[in-house]
Amino acid sequence: MRRHLSLKRAATLIERFKRARILVVGDLIMDHFIWGRVRRISPEAPVPVVEVTSESLLLGGSANVVNNIHSLGGSSLVTGVIGGDDDGRRLVKALKAKGISAAGIIVDPRRPTTIKTRVIAHSQQVVRFDREKKDRVEPESFARVLNYIRKAVKSADLVVISDYAKGLVTETLVEETRDICKSLGKPVAVDPKVEHFDYYRGVTVVTPNNVEASQASGVDITDDASLHRAGEVLFNRLGCGALLITRGENGMSLFEADSETHIPTVAKEVFDVSGAGDTVIGTLALALASGANFKEAAVLANFAAGVVVGKVGTATLTPEELREAVSASLRAKAR
Repeated sequence: MRRHLSLKRAATLIERFKRARILVVGDLIMDHFIWGRVRRISPEAPVPVVEVTSESLLLGGSANVVNNIHSLGGSSLVTGVIGGDDDGRRLVKALKAKGISAAGIIVDPRRPTTIKTRVIAHSQQVVRFDREKKDRVEPESFARVLNYIRKAVKSADLVVISDYAKGLVTETLVEETRDICKSLGKPVAVDPKVEHFDYYRGVTVVTPNNVEASQASGVDITDDASLHRAGEVLFNRLGCGALLITRGENGMSLFEADSETHIPTVAKEVFDVSGAGDTVIGTLALALASGANFKEAAVLANFAAGVVVGKVGTATLTPEELREAVSASLRAKAR
């Protein structure tokens, strides 16, 4: 990776993060973790009995993208829709506690705030259950989100669309956001959902994972040849500036008009992939907004993902952790 990004260049880009401002548009979620231990199987059914030791509520979905940007030293604006419930109030409170404005968050009492509950025992996820409404948001709320985007994009360096298919991201939203940004010369990065792939035509960069890329392209990615075919299909179909396929233990693959770059994983241990995609898009956005090219931004995002998957729960990382991850990897290669 040294040929794509030197330690000096990485340090320069990470230092610039604090001058970058990202507008995040997408599905706001609360991540609820129930932590415990398992000592026996239930006599009622062949399932583990989890003895609960603690619980935590964390920012999830597009709110976790914002959280990652904040943790890495950048500033952010955020818009989306929550319910008029306790979970929505907790989400707003958590953002404000970090000094992040909630001015763009629209409260719709007709919807619940999306919350994902994960039961974790011995660092392993036992079960997950979701409380949500996935219908399209009401026209009034949708219009308020679009109005906020039109105003906020003027002071942003880049826009992230974080699509969790919970009702906010529609073809109209993507088209309007893309066209506004194009007129102002602002990039648009999308963390996608398979069912919405055709919405993303003409954006700057899209970051599907391996499964999403396989499903969206119709190509089962099993080796380098099928990866190349899938990337080619999606890149040509979307007409975007770049396509970054995140591939778990196989790293990442970046497709541009004139090149294909494979970036090996740097993760030493993988405890939990929850929210790793949020870290990737958040780091990628900050790097691009700080002057990185696609390859440099992808390498930094790969390092960031390698750090957070080594933590349990919806995790973030600091600029210091990112710098150390880059430094440790390059030192090891130099030996």
